[in-house]
Amino acid sequence: MKANEIRSTYLSFFEKQGHTIIPSSSLVPDNDPTTLFTGSGMQPILPYLLGQPHPSGTRLTDSQKCFRSQDIEEVGDNRHTTFFEMLGNWSFGDYFKKEQIPWLFQFLVDDIGLDPSKLYVTCYAGSEKFDIPKDTEAAELWQGLFQEKGITHATAEMGSEAEGYVRGMKDGERIFFFDGKKNWWSRGGSEATTPIGDPCGPDTEVFYDFGGEHDVAWGEHCHPNCDCGRFMEIANSVFMAYKRTESGFEKLEKQNVDFGGGLERIAAAQQKNPDVFLIDLFDEPRKIVETQSGKTYDDSVEITHNYRIMLDHLRAAVFLIADGVYPSNKDQGYFARRLVRRAVRAGYKLGIETQVTAPIAAAFISTYSEAYPQVANMKEKIEDILDGEEKKFRSALVRGEKEFGKIEKNIKTEIEKCGEFMIDHIAKMSFDLYQTFGLPFEIFTDLLQKTFPESAFDENELTYSYDKIFEEHQNVSRQGMDKKFKGGLADHSDMSIQYHTATHLLHAVVLGLLGSEAFQKGSNITPERLRFDFAYDKKVTDEEIKAIEDLVNAAIKKDYPVSWQMLSVDEARAKGAIGLFDNSYEEKVKVYTVGDPDVSMKADVSHPTFSQEFCGGPHVEHTGVLGVFKITKEEAVSAGVRRIRAILE
Repeated sequence: MKANEIRSTYLSFFEKQGHTIIPSSSLVPDNDPTTLFTGSGMQPILPYLLGQPHPSGTRLTDSQKCFRSQDIEEVGDNRHTTFFEMLGNWSFGDYFKKEQIPWLFQFLVDDIGLDPSKLYVTCYAGSEKFDIPKDTEAAELWQGLFQEKGITHATAEMGSEAEGYVRGMKDGERIFFFDGKKNWWSRGGSEATTPIGDPCGPDTEVFYDFGGEHDVAWGEHCHPNCDCGRFMEIANSVFMAYKRTESGFEKLEKQNVDFGGGLERIAAAQQKNPDVFLIDLFDEPRKIVETQSGKTYDDSVEITHNYRIMLDHLRAAVFLIADGVYPSNKDQGYFARRLVRRAVRAGYKLGIETQVTAPIAAAFISTYSEAYPQVANMKEKIEDILDGEEKKFRSALVRGEKEFGKIEKNIKTEIEKCGEFMIDHIAKMSFDLYQTFGLPFEIFTDLLQKTFPESAFDENELTYSYDKIFEEHQNVSRQGMDKKFKGGLADHSDMSIQYHTATHLLHAVVLGLLGSEAFQKGSNITPERLRFDFAYDKKVTDEEIKAIEDLVNAAIKKDYPVSWQMLSVDEARAKGAIGLFDNSYEEKVKVYTVGDPDVSMKADVSHPTFSQEFCGGPHVEHTGVLGVFKITKEEAVSAGVRRIRAILE
C-alpha cells in the first residue's frame, strides 16, 4: 500500500467514525509568535484541547504538515526527517479510551494490514508521588485486542530511562508500563513539569518490530523504547484526563483524546522496510539523485547518508516555499536557505555538479499533487526559487574551489616537507577561504580528501582546530569593536542579536538552577544557534535540561524589556549583576538588564528583574520576540566544563 493510499484510508476510516476531516494548517503558525514553524500535529489544535470550541465539532481528523528545524542535524539515519506528516484524530470531551484504542488497532491491523504480532505497546505506569494510578484500562483494552488475533500477551514493568531499564523483554511480553518520562503528556513534559492549570494525562504508544539483533551500544537490554533500530514508534494516543493544580492533579470534567501517527513511519511498517527513505514517497526523487550522481542509494554508508540529506531537505524546502517561506537570512527564511544549501552540499559529495534541486522538487510535487494541490499550483514558482538559490550557492562554491586550487601547491609542499598535514595551518587556510569566498568547511575537507587521497588526516582534529580559530576570530573582532559597541558581537544580524539575548537568559537560569558555581566559561553565537560553556563537574540531568528550557521560555513569554545602564563596578556588584569583577573593567561598565533596571537581579520569572550582566550589547528590545528556546545538546567539553547548544524556533 502506498503512502498516499494510507493517508486517504486513515481519513476515510475516521470520517466513518463521525469525524470531520479538516485541512492541514500552514507550516507557518497563524497568530503564534512563540514559534517559527508548526512542529506537531496537535499544535494547531491546542486551543481546542484547552477548552475553546471548534467550529467543526467535537470529533476531528486530519493529516498535518510538520517541520522541525531542530532535527536538521539528525537527518541521515533511517528515521529522522525535518518535514513529515502527522495523521491525527481528536475528541473534545466526546469519546475516550474504549473507543480510541480499538479504532486505532482496527486501522493498523485490519485496514492497512500490519501484522499484529509485530506490534508492541507501552502504557503509563502511574505515579505514587502524584497519586496518579497506573493505566490498566488502556493495557486491558490492548490485551483483549491482541487476544482476538490469537496472540499471547503478558505485561511488563520496565521502569524509566533514568533507571536504565533494569531488564530486557521476556517471551510473550507485548504491553509495557513506563513512567512519566515516556508515557505522560503535558506541554511541560513529565508530571513534575506540567504547567499549573494545564490539561495533561497518560498516553499509550505503538511500536513496530522490524526485527534484527539488538545493538548493545544502546543499552544492555532491548525493549520497545530502545533506539537500537529494532523498534520504531508509529503511533501515540494521549488521554487528557487531568488538570494540574497547585496541590497536584485533578480529573477533568471533559476528557480529550489527541492522537498522532507519523505517516512516513506507518508507511515504513506497512511496506516492511525500517528505512523511511525507501518508502514510495521518495521513489521518484531518489531515481533522479541516482541518475545525476551515478551512485546507488546503498553503495556505502556515506552515500546513503548524503542521499537522505538531499531527499529530506529538498522535500522540506518544497513545502516551506509552498507555504510562503522563501530562502533568506532571517527567521523562517533562514532555515529554507539552510536546507537548500545543505542539500546542494550533500549532492556535491555525491558528485553532482549540475543544477539538481528543481528536478528533484518537481518529482516531489508530482508525488504530492493529489493530496496537496496547492503545492502543484506553485510548481513553477517553487522550481524557480530553488533554481535561483542553488545557482547563487554554486557560484560561491566555484569561487571557493578556484581559490582552493591556488593553495594546493602550498599544501603539497607542506606534506612533502613534514610528511603529514599541519592541522592548525590547514584549518587557518580553510577559515580564510570561508571568510573571503564563503567556501563551507565541509566542502574544504571534501576537496582535501579528493586532492590528497594518500595523505590521511584526522577530520575531528581538523574540525576542532577550525572551531578554535573561528572562536578566536570572533573574540578578536569583538575586542576590535569595543570602541563602538563595548563588547558587542562580531556578527550583528537579527538572529545573532536574538541569540545573544537568549544567552543572557540562559546564563541567569543556569546560575539560579545549578548554583553559583555554574558560571559562564565561554560562548559562541551564530545566526543559527548559541553555544554556552559553563563550569559544572557533573552531567546535567534530563529533568534539569527541561527545567532550564522551561525557565528560559517563561522569561521569553513574560516579554521583559531589555535596557542598559553605565554603572560603576561597585554599583553593578551591589545590584547583583553577573560579572567576573576582576581588574579588567574600566571605572564605568555597561550593564544590560532584562526586566526592571532599578531592582536588584533575581533569576525568577515572577521577579521584576530577571537578568543583569556586564555586556557591550547589542540586544533585542524585549524578550517576547525571541520565539521558543530549545536545548539541542548538552555535553562535556573538558574536566569541570559543560556545554549547552540551543536554538530559537
